Amino acid sequence: MYAYCLFCQTQRCHAIASLLKKRGVNQAFSPQILKRQRKKGENQDISFDLLPGYVFVFSEQELVDASYFRGIDGIIRRLGRVEDRFQLQDGDLAFAMSLYEKDGIVGAMKAVRVGDQVQLEDPLFQGCQGKITRIDARKQRARVDFIFNAMPCFTWIACDLVNPIKPDNQAASPK
Repeated sequence: MYAYCLFCQTQRCHAIASLLKKRGVNQAFSPQILKRQRKKGENQDISFDLLPGYVFVFSEQELVDASYFRGIDGIIRRLGRVEDRFQLQDGDLAFAMSLYEKDGIVGAMKAVRVGDQVQLEDPLFQGCQGKITRIDARKQRARVDFIFNAMPCFTWIACDLVNPIKPDNQAASPK
């Protein structure tokens, strides 16, 4: 299975994924994350873009020719290196394959407090570390900044599956 990532216009991601599926790729999606929102006095888990502007593409055949993506409005560029034929490699490939196994949907996560270095517990983010930079207590969600594709990113997540990273010789903060 070959895995690719496209950088796209944010509002076109779902349409781009649909068109790529019609062109015969095994799977294409803009990853989603369940976030907690308060509606009518109740917290509800609602699906939002995990990485706005990114579309992951999975194919049995190698998609070397850029013409495969031509004619699809909203694709800005393919991510990756020319020498790798734009295929995802190493940690990025592992991340993409975890997304693939979950059909592109990530569950809710748990946060501790602003400034904490955290490791995300969801299997998709196994080993992924980030920093909580903001918490919306009313909506029970947190902003976690992390590195993806060697670039700083952030996402707002529901607070359910994050563990603080314990500094050497210190215990984690109580929850």
